[in-house]
Amino acid sequence: MLRILFALLLFSMMSWVAADAPDADFPLFDDSPLDEPLGFPDWFKLSFLDFNEDLLEAKEAGKDGLIIYYGQKYCAYCRQFLEKDLVQDDIRTYMAERYDIIGIDIHGHRSVTDFDGNILNETMLAVREETNFTPSVVFYSTEGEEVLRLRGYYPPYRFRAALEYIADGHYRNEKFTEYLARADVPLIFEPGDLSNEPFFLAGPYMLDRSRFKGERPLVVFFEQGNCHACDVLHTGPLQDDEIRSRLDQMESVQLSYWSDTPVVTPSGERTTARRWAEQLGLFYTPTLIFFDTDGSEIIRVDSVVQFYRLRNVLDYIITGGFREHATFQRWRESRRPREFKE
Repeated sequence: MLRILFALLLFSMMSWVAADAPDADFPLFDDSPLDEPLGFPDWFKLSFLDFNEDLLEAKEAGKDGLIIYYGQKYCAYCRQFLEKDLVQDDIRTYMAERYDIIGIDIHGHRSVTDFDGNILNETMLAVREETNFTPSVVFYSTEGEEVLRLRGYYPPYRFRAALEYIADGHYRNEKFTEYLARADVPLIFEPGDLSNEPFFLAGPYMLDRSRFKGERPLVVFFEQGNCHACDVLHTGPLQDDEIRSRLDQMESVQLSYWSDTPVVTPSGERTTARRWAEQLGLFYTPTLIFFDTDGSEIIRVDSVVQFYRLRNVLDYIITGGFREHATFQRWRESRRPREFKE
């Protein structure tokens, strides 16, 4: 009977994404720190945080592996994930039936034993795993192989696509980017007009910084036409005076993911916007990638972003905080040690 239920669940997942309209499913919310702390859902596993033991228990229970969830107590994006994505019956059922889910507080001090037997606390683990944005969700197979990593918040329609990618075993043969590019779902990159902004530099896009340093940091906006999330970015955060004043201190370039526009990348490679996006492994628009004056990537924002988070990322770049702190979150702690974290 259980086998039949799993079969029906996997079959139903094929229509998850197509049945959702991204415009209706895309959230608008205040992303400033919460007033009240979040906890982990009661259906997450109560773990002693020894990942190998947890993995063995999941395997013995016939599950597909582990999910490690990285969150923060006062994170508005985490609340969206817990209260919008995980309350969906299909999402919760699939995750609970197929995986053991372990919650990690990226500011926590509980002792964790990782898959290699290293012992460190939650905060150290989050830094090592470069958890710049929460929530972050990492899927592991029963062999301890990382199957997929999602950094930041994605609305239900995109998270369902990730679950379908895993459920059908596509991760064994192709990258998530490749799966989305060929899948017959309303998530593929589509041509169309982009929303322009006065601070975007015009082409030709000679972004090479490998021979001569740039004068200012660079941010590349990868977008696409018919992109609701891109429209939200342009009509919301990018119209804010605080955001614009920070972007004025940077060089900003907009590229269409789907285009063959010639580009010389910050590392000096001649390519096109489309090939560069594929090389970077992008699967979400808009994606913002920040480069330093030497052309090295600093950080990328490839998940839902609104005013508070974007403003802080821009400050992280402009102040040079990335040179002193291993992650964006560690920089946030150094700036506001007593303030509720994002």
